[in-house]
Amino acid sequence: MKRPSLVNSTVLVVGGAGFIGSHLVDKLLDEKVDKLIILDNLFTGKEENVKQVINNGAKLYVDDAENQETLNYIMEENDIDIVFNCATKALNYSFMNPSNAFLTNVLVLKNLLELQRKKAFQTLCHFSSSEAYGSAQYKPIDEKHPLVPTTTYAAGKAAADLMLQSYVNMFDLDAFLVRPFNNFGPRQNFKGPLAGIIPVTIKKILQGDAPEIHGTGEQTRDFIYVEDTVDLVLKVFPIMSPGDLVNITTDQQLSIQEVIESILDVMKFKGSVIRKPGRKADVESHRGSVQKLEKMIGPYDATLFKEGISNTVEWVQKTFGS
Repeated sequence: MKRPSLVNSTVLVVGGAGFIGSHLVDKLLDEKVDKLIILDNLFTGKEENVKQVINNGAKLYVDDAENQETLNYIMEENDIDIVFNCATKALNYSFMNPSNAFLTNVLVLKNLLELQRKKAFQTLCHFSSSEAYGSAQYKPIDEKHPLVPTTTYAAGKAAADLMLQSYVNMFDLDAFLVRPFNNFGPRQNFKGPLAGIIPVTIKKILQGDAPEIHGTGEQTRDFIYVEDTVDLVLKVFPIMSPGDLVNITTDQQLSIQEVIESILDVMKFKGSVIRKPGRKADVESHRGSVQKLEKMIGPYDATLFKEGISNTVEWVQKTFGS
C-alpha cells in the first residue's frame, strides 16, 4: 500500500485548533495540501489559533470527534485521504475528570480506526504522548520502554496506542504513532487549571505574582519546542511503517528548577519563587532517546530552549489580557 503524499491530498486534523494541532495545520499549508479540514470541539483549542489558515481556505468544524456520527459526516462531506489525530484533553484535566480524560483518548481513536477499517480514508498519523511511558525505568527512554502510565490521561494514551497497533495487525491499516515529549511554545494554554507550567509561570510574572515550583524542582522533563515537533512529525510521515512508533524529541532534558530559572532570566525577574508540595502522580524523570528518530531522518537542528522561551514570553505578553 503506497502512502499518499501530503501534496495535493485532502487532510483532516482532529484537534487542529489546539496547541500542537494548530502549529501542525500551519505547517501543512506550507506542504501544499489540496484541502485542509480541521475538527475541534474547542475544549482547550481556540478559533483564534487557526484564523489565519481559515483565511487561507482551511475549513473548521466545531464539533466533537468522540461522536462517531460527527466523523462519519465529515468523511462523507470531504473526500479525506490523510488524518492526523491530535485530539486529547490536557493531563491536568485527568485530576478533575479522570474517566473522561481516559475515554477521550480512546474513543476518538476508536472512531477513526473504525472509519479507516471501512476505507473512509487511507493514512492515519496518531499523536501519542511520552506520558504513556510513565517515569523512566531506564534512560534515555527508547521506544521499547514499557508503558507504565501514572495518570488516567496517560493510561488512555497507552490504551489508544495499543489499540492502533492491534487494528494495524488485524486489518492491514496504514496507521502509525508519533510520541512527542514535553511540548512548549506559543499558543499553549496559560489560563485556568489546565495551563502548562511554562506559560502559567510567564503569566504569573506578568501579573506581578510569584512563580511556583511544586515538589523538589528536581523532576526532569524532555522539552521540545512545538514548531520542532510538527516539523519532525512531517519529516517522518513518509517513512514510518504501519503500526510503528517513534519518539519525537530533541533531547533537551531539564529539571523544573532549570525551566523556571530560564524563564526568570529571560523576563529579568528578581522576585522570590514560592515552593509548594509535589503533585500526586507526577512523573519524576523523562528523557527520550533520539536514536531511532535520528536513524530515520539524520541529525536535527533543534530550537534552543532559551530561544523557545523568548518566543513564548513574547506570545504570552501579546496575548495576555486579550
